[in-house]
Amino acid sequence: GEEMVPQMIHTIEYVLGCISNTASYLRLWALSLAHAQLSEVFWEKTVVEIGLESADPIMIFVCITAWSCFTVGVLMGMESLSAFLHALRLHWVEFMNKFYHGDGYKFIPFSFDNLAVILGED
Repeated sequence: GEEMVPQMIHTIEYVLGCISNTASYLRLWALSLAHAQLSEVFWEKTVVEIGLESADPIMIFVCITAWSCFTVGVLMGMESLSAFLHALRLHWVEFMNKFYHGDGYKFIPFSFDNLAVILGED
Protein backbone atom coordinates (compact mmCIF):
# COMPACT_ATOMS: atom_id res chain seq x y z
CA GLY A 1 0.00 0.00 0.00
CA GLU A 2 2.87 2.36 0.80
CA GLU A 3 4.43 1.96 -2.65
CA MET A 4 1.15 2.13 -4.54
CA VAL A 5 0.57 5.89 -4.13
CA PRO A 6 4.05 6.97 -5.38
CA GLN A 7 3.79 4.50 -8.29
CA MET A 8 0.39 5.92 -9.27
CA ILE A 9 1.82 9.45 -9.12
CA HIS A 10 4.76 8.43 -11.34
CA THR A 11 2.38 6.69 -13.75
CA ILE A 12 0.19 9.79 -14.03
CA GLU A 13 3.28 11.99 -14.55
CA TYR A 14 4.54 9.63 -17.25
CA VAL A 15 1.23 9.60 -19.13
CA LEU A 16 0.95 13.39 -18.93
CA GLY A 17 4.55 13.67 -20.16
CA CYS A 18 3.77 11.46 -23.16
CA ILE A 19 0.74 13.59 -24.04
CA SER A 20 2.80 16.77 -23.60
CA ASN A 21 5.61 15.47 -25.83
CA THR A 22 3.13 14.45 -28.53
CA ALA A 23 1.47 17.86 -28.45
CA SER A 24 4.86 19.52 -28.66
CA TYR A 25 5.85 17.53 -31.75
CA LEU A 26 2.45 18.22 -33.32
CA ARG A 27 3.13 21.93 -32.86
CA LEU A 28 6.38 21.61 -34.82
CA TRP A 29 4.60 19.61 -37.53
CA ALA A 30 1.91 22.29 -37.79
CA LEU A 31 4.60 24.91 -38.30
CA SER A 32 6.03 23.00 -41.26
CA LEU A 33 2.54 22.59 -42.75
CA ALA A 34 1.96 26.32 -42.36
CA HIS A 35 5.08 27.01 -44.43
CA ALA A 36 3.84 24.76 -47.24
CA GLN A 37 0.45 26.48 -47.26
CA LEU A 38 1.97 29.96 -47.26
CA SER A 39 4.20 29.01 -50.18
CA GLU A 40 1.13 27.85 -52.12
CA VAL A 41 -0.72 31.09 -51.33
CA PHE A 42 2.28 33.15 -52.46
CA TRP A 43 2.38 31.11 -55.69
CA GLU A 44 -1.30 31.73 -56.37
CA LYS A 45 -1.17 35.46 -55.59
CA THR A 46 2.07 36.31 -57.41
CA VAL A 47 2.71 33.91 -60.28
CA VAL A 48 -0.80 32.74 -61.21
CA GLU A 49 -2.87 35.90 -60.60
CA ILE A 50 -0.32 38.49 -61.73
CA GLY A 51 2.32 36.78 -63.87
CA LEU A 52 0.36 34.25 -65.90
CA GLU A 53 -2.63 36.53 -66.45
CA SER A 54 -0.39 39.19 -67.97
CA ALA A 55 1.11 36.66 -70.45
CA ASP A 56 4.27 38.77 -70.56
CA PRO A 57 7.48 36.66 -70.19
CA ILE A 58 9.28 39.45 -68.33
CA MET A 59 6.37 39.83 -65.89
CA ILE A 60 6.29 36.06 -65.37
CA PHE A 61 10.03 36.13 -64.60
CA VAL A 62 9.58 39.04 -62.15
CA CYS A 63 6.68 37.26 -60.43
CA ILE A 64 8.58 33.97 -60.11
CA THR A 65 11.57 35.87 -58.71
CA ALA A 66 9.31 37.65 -56.20
CA TRP A 67 7.65 34.35 -55.28
CA SER A 68 11.07 32.75 -54.75
CA CYS A 69 12.21 35.61 -52.50
CA PHE A 70 8.97 35.55 -50.47
CA THR A 71 9.09 31.78 -50.11
CA VAL A 72 12.76 31.67 -49.07
CA GLY A 73 12.19 34.56 -46.65
CA VAL A 74 9.24 32.82 -45.02
CA LEU A 75 11.12 29.51 -45.09
CA MET A 76 14.11 31.03 -43.29
CA GLY A 77 11.93 32.78 -40.74
CA MET A 78 9.68 29.84 -39.99
CA GLU A 79 12.47 27.25 -39.98
CA SER A 80 14.50 29.45 -37.64
CA LEU A 81 11.46 29.64 -35.39
CA SER A 82 11.03 25.88 -35.68
CA ALA A 83 14.66 25.22 -34.74
CA PHE A 84 14.38 27.60 -31.80
CA LEU A 85 11.16 25.97 -30.57
CA HIS A 86 12.62 22.49 -30.96
CA ALA A 87 15.73 23.39 -28.95
CA LEU A 88 13.55 25.04 -26.31
CA ARG A 89 11.31 21.98 -26.20
CA LEU A 90 14.28 19.65 -25.80
CA HIS A 91 15.67 21.70 -22.93
CA TRP A 92 12.49 22.33 -21.00
CA VAL A 93 10.25 19.38 -21.81
CA GLU A 94 12.68 16.51 -22.30
CA PHE A 95 15.56 17.48 -20.03
CA MET A 96 13.58 18.90 -17.13
CA ASN A 97 11.16 15.95 -17.01
CA LYS A 98 13.91 13.33 -16.95
CA PHE A 99 16.86 14.75 -15.05
CA TYR A 100 15.93 17.82 -13.01
CA HIS A 101 15.00 17.15 -9.40
CA GLY A 102 15.63 20.51 -7.73
CA ASP A 103 17.47 19.02 -4.78
CA GLY A 104 20.81 20.81 -5.21
CA TYR A 105 22.19 23.92 -3.61
CA LYS A 106 21.21 27.52 -4.23
CA PHE A 107 22.93 29.19 -7.20
CA ILE A 108 25.00 32.21 -6.29
CA PRO A 109 26.26 34.11 -9.35
CA PHE A 110 29.92 35.12 -9.48
CA SER A 111 30.64 38.54 -8.03
CA PHE A 112 33.89 40.12 -6.93
CA ASP A 113 32.05 41.54 -3.88
CA ASN A 114 30.97 38.04 -2.85
CA LEU A 115 34.48 36.73 -3.49
CA ALA A 116 35.94 39.27 -1.07
CA VAL A 117 33.38 38.27 1.60
CA ILE A 118 34.10 34.53 1.10
CA LEU A 119 37.85 35.05 1.34
CA GLY A 120 37.47 37.27 4.38
CA GLU A 121 39.04 40.33 2.77
CA ASP A 122 36.47 42.94 3.76
